[in-house]
Amino acid sequence: MSTPGPSQLLMLSNSGAHGFKRSLATAIGDLSANTLQMLAAGLGLAVIIAASATALSVIKWAGVAYLIWLGIRMIRHAKPDETGYQSSREIPSLKTLWLQGFLASAANPKAVVFFAALFPQFIAADADFWSQFLILSATYLIVDGLFLVAYGLGSSWIVARFRGNSRVWVERIGGGFMIGAAVLLGLKSISRQ
Repeated sequence: MSTPGPSQLLMLSNSGAHGFKRSLATAIGDLSANTLQMLAAGLGLAVIIAASATALSVIKWAGVAYLIWLGIRMIRHAKPDETGYQSSREIPSLKTLWLQGFLASAANPKAVVFFAALFPQFIAADADFWSQFLILSATYLIVDGLFLVAYGLGSSWIVARFRGNSRVWVERIGGGFMIGAAVLLGLKSISRQ
């Protein structure tokens, strides 16, 4: 949650490239996917996903490909601030930023298994399951959301101090981080086969 994974790196990149306020759509997309993953874990779908090695593998490799595509796109679109450039710069819609956050998080099928393994540690068998589950889910979403906000604010603050070619390098490094995260996810998948 606090160490930079694909979702946090995407938040860093989108906040740096499009501003903190717009990047909040990315965070909401990530948290939306987390909500569905927690619900799937709560409903027992984690067992089905964990049992299907093929489904897990397909989701993992689709996630790797998506992160590589995002990283390459970020590197290719990194351009210096020039007079009049900001007005001609391609500004993604909030829906696009939300979808990026959602897909980056949803591409991690292990999240469902993580929630299925984590939550039972804190759920008392003699109390109502769903009320405990909702409290745990809300707590996770709040903490993860705070980390995403911190990453976004930090990135926005740093990028605001860079102009021209410096900003280009910040955006290219962000794209490189996305590709690096994809490679690490791919290597982790290969080493466990």
